[in-house]
Amino acid sequence: MNLYVLLKMVPDTVEELNVAADGKSLDSEFLRFKLNDPDEHALEQALLLKEKHGGKVTVVTLDAPEVDDVLFTALAKGADRAVKLPVNQAELGTVAAARVLADFLKAEATPLPPDTLVLPGSYAIDDLEGELAPLLATALELPYVGVVCGIAPAEGKATVRKEFAGGLRGEFEVALPAVLGIQSADKPPRYVPVAKVRAAMKSARIETVDVPPPDRPRQLELERTYKPEAAGHAEMLEGSPEEVADRLVEILVKNSAI
Repeated sequence: MNLYVLLKMVPDTVEELNVAADGKSLDSEFLRFKLNDPDEHALEQALLLKEKHGGKVTVVTLDAPEVDDVLFTALAKGADRAVKLPVNQAELGTVAAARVLADFLKAEATPLPPDTLVLPGSYAIDDLEGELAPLLATALELPYVGVVCGIAPAEGKATVRKEFAGGLRGEFEVALPAVLGIQSADKPPRYVPVAKVRAAMKSARIETVDVPPPDRPRQLELERTYKPEAAGHAEMLEGSPEEVADRLVEILVKNSAI
């Protein structure tokens, strides 16, 4: 199989996020970046498919802080090729990023081989609607299925499991090549020892592939970023059930618009 995994670096939300002085961006002084969680599952799913069906795994990413470490980690896990596109991720919106990635894939092969799967994560913290994958599929004129949690390829097609709200799942048959937004892999992402990553840094290499920058890097102008502002404090209701009920009724009546 010909497997392309699209990786994205996102701010680590375990750390406290602060707004920069310009009021439009995050303060990068103490900002840490990590691999987007669904993208890590996309890599694991690609490696599982390679181990079962054979093929080649290529990981692709835009330029971003700490991205080289992530690419070398992917190579240490079993990816065959790591590609970095020297376009600053921070300067692109989702639409522009999809265009850049589509241009790279079109340059790889047009049309893409019939055993090709393009595997981005189903969403990112700055793309909660999961728009990148369907935009990419539209640019490549390929079928798309999102929120995928399992893939079973066959001759010229694949059966994919898709998650729905309420714990429901559905199975879809899709013709290849295709773009599949990965929610979770068949197994948890594998651990790779630090020593193996360091060995990959010495023996492997990251390809840099130039792509033309999009004509319109961003289609939305960000005017202001700010932390949620506290509007008030909670009131704890104490007493007997009857007293709590009476007080609750008073609060509802007082704040009612009727």
